[in-house]
Amino acid sequence: MLVEFKNHIDKNLSFLKESKLLVAISGGIDSVVLAHLCQTLGLNFSLAHCNFNLREEESNKDEDFVIDLAEGLDVEVFIQNFDTEVYANQHKRSIQMAARELRYDWFKDLAEQLNFDYILTAHHADDNLETFLINFTRGTGLNGLTGIPMINANVARPLLPFSRVHIETYAKDKNIRWREDASNASRKYLRNKLRHEVVPILKEINPQLLDSFQNTLSNLNDTALIVDEQLRDFTERAIVSEDNLGTTYKISEFKNTSNPKAYLFEVFKPYGFPEWNDVVDLLEAQSGKLVKSNTHRLIKHRDHLILTALCHSEPSETSLIIEENNTKTETPFGHLFFDDVDAISETSKHIIYVDKDLLKFPLELRLWKEGDSFQPLGMTGKKKVSKYLKDEKNSLVEKENTWVLTSGDYVIWVVGKRADERFKITKNTKSILKVSVHWSGGN
Repeated sequence: MLVEFKNHIDKNLSFLKESKLLVAISGGIDSVVLAHLCQTLGLNFSLAHCNFNLREEESNKDEDFVIDLAEGLDVEVFIQNFDTEVYANQHKRSIQMAARELRYDWFKDLAEQLNFDYILTAHHADDNLETFLINFTRGTGLNGLTGIPMINANVARPLLPFSRVHIETYAKDKNIRWREDASNASRKYLRNKLRHEVVPILKEINPQLLDSFQNTLSNLNDTALIVDEQLRDFTERAIVSEDNLGTTYKISEFKNTSNPKAYLFEVFKPYGFPEWNDVVDLLEAQSGKLVKSNTHRLIKHRDHLILTALCHSEPSETSLIIEENNTKTETPFGHLFFDDVDAISETSKHIIYVDKDLLKFPLELRLWKEGDSFQPLGMTGKKKVSKYLKDEKNSLVEKENTWVLTSGDYVIWVVGKRADERFKITKNTKSILKVSVHWSGGN
């Protein structure tokens, strides 16, 4: 196996030979063998061990073993203790998911703080098969069937081509010691159930199962590349705009495909929408209809779908007070500038000019609310802000993020949209205040 491992590193992961590496080590056979292989090849690595405190004294024995291993290999070791059950309860996670999040968050922090180039994990070919079967049994798209990536950002998995049998044989031949985790024999977890009950039957049917599986993964990954290329082209056509509020897509582009549901799934699956039929129904729904995931909303607005993070559905209640001597105010959407000028020059929806003597300081900047009204510049009568936004065909997201600048009980400006007639410059104006907005985030 050592020769095969070296050839694999030389051919596919040669950059690891010049990198500073952090090997995730549990004390089990897979990660221990990985550590020994890295040492034999002369790679520059340290060990990182998580004590999840889930197996009472056994967890502490794992920690002690890893410390001894590091001493024997003459490498640095980092140990972190976690109260995994508390974390799982607080974040409503399964124990396995909680441990995964804690583990990878800590690895990421270590890599950033101590300048490790890559984190190495000991996933192997049997893990890959089990992950494939887990995704298959739960239902997934093509990407869920393409296996564990060998490289994902700064995480590399150099044992992925090797089977559990390869690893066990190497460990026994080299008299390598490791720790057995009794929980690996439990049928409580789906992965273990597949490992002990399903995979052996599949290997009995096909003794070359892992080889056949690798060929299948290769074919699926080739197909995934074609799909990704097609999807990139489609997305470029479908996206109308992207800014700090969200991403807008043309519904017509989805409808023009032979399978709109498939394209909706591929475009929006990263955002965790649970009911795909509800997403499909948005194509024919009335404006304002939406679906939610735990993190995002997808909103139907006329001929478009707008994807926005849920944080934008809960706008800040911040109210900013602006004193007379303020010249610049930082806001959640950018900056407001206030300048005393002698005359009106350039005009746009981002700039207004008002009669300063008509203002009552301090001014207030806030999100609009029900009941707000103003007299749009050029009009003779008042209009509710809600009616104005509707008439302007603003989307739900735009409405939620509309701000007003007020003087006392009066709206001076629906920011970036329309000024109020009552504060306009006239021949009697003596002091002109220029108010301009510089948007952040692409508005």
